[in-house]
Amino acid sequence: MSVLTSRPALRWVVPTAATVVLLGGGAAVGRFAAEAEPSLPPRSAAQLLVDLQTSRLEGLSGTVVQRADLGLPPLVARVAERREDLTALVAGTHTMRVWYSGPDKARIAFKDTMGERDVIRNGTDLWVWNSKKNEAHHRTLPADAGQRAGADRELPVTPAEAADRALAAIDPSTEVSVGRSATVAGRDAYELVLKPRDAASLVDQVRIALDAKEHVPLRFELFADAGDAPAIEVAFTQVDFGRPAADQFTFNPPPGVKVNEEKSPARPARPERSAPGKPGDAKDRDTTVVGEGWAAVLVARTGTGTDRPAGKDAPASQPEKADAAGLDLLNQLPKVSGAWGSGRLFSGTIFSVLLTDDGRVLAGLVTPERLYEVARG
Repeated sequence: MSVLTSRPALRWVVPTAATVVLLGGGAAVGRFAAEAEPSLPPRSAAQLLVDLQTSRLEGLSGTVVQRADLGLPPLVARVAERREDLTALVAGTHTMRVWYSGPDKARIAFKDTMGERDVIRNGTDLWVWNSKKNEAHHRTLPADAGQRAGADRELPVTPAEAADRALAAIDPSTEVSVGRSATVAGRDAYELVLKPRDAASLVDQVRIALDAKEHVPLRFELFADAGDAPAIEVAFTQVDFGRPAADQFTFNPPPGVKVNEEKSPARPARPERSAPGKPGDAKDRDTTVVGEGWAAVLVARTGTGTDRPAGKDAPASQPEKADAAGLDLLNQLPKVSGAWGSGRLFSGTIFSVLLTDDGRVLAGLVTPERLYEVARG
């Protein structure tokens, strides 16, 4: 269980429709780590974890830069960069403004060459606005949405949210230590280091810079076994811990904006967790999680294998463009086989995804060999 579970305020941002599991692409922002190392009183790893649990974040605003370099195939990066929703965060370097004033008041503003895209949470109102399309989407959230902000979205967009996901993996398989102090966004910070002990994990270590005074994560870095630069980095370049003005969370659609009213989706069921090496009976469940911590593997049954027909033999109901793009990507992936069966392997610097011919998808921050072990059952 995450040490931040009791601190839902540190999840910060609103639930969205993003369905991305992994980040990808982008140029280095190593300058975040280039500032002088401050002199701070010694703190143990246990003390820093307690600091996280007991911190009280009343308000915050600032600028966050997110980037990742996961060694994704060029086609994936190009497709992601053309997206105009939060899925676009899987490629390139992205800068965003964030405002936070409690678990039910938060805002993220993305600004790039495609225009501005805002996600605004104000009580039970959720707004998503796209300036280029000149349209907005509105949804009324369930009363308990404030406690579920991080659970309903797969993609972390702030250092605290990314840190929460990593800290959830702390168990006997994780070595926890204190790194060097740092200066992030002009503020002194301690560094908490998490290092997986499981050889099946592709993650070398995670570094979380905690504000020395407010005890809030200012920077999150994830390093792969291969490579010296962070595979994923989310960091503040400017931060203010004052409570933002209330009007920052009020969205008034500009004249001429098309407003789409949407229904709140039902709360998704959590994947059932199985014992290591036992993915479970696919007839009884569609999704399971096999194993714990850094070596955990998500197993999903799609009902469609990698050997589905294409072109003239494809079902008439398949969208032609989407099917062509998907098959193009699929055909670029290497074929693999073993005692578990056969399929295609999609891998990067910190993750592996196995798509089997019998309609299963296995994914995790693990080596391909770990996926084969789970697929074999």
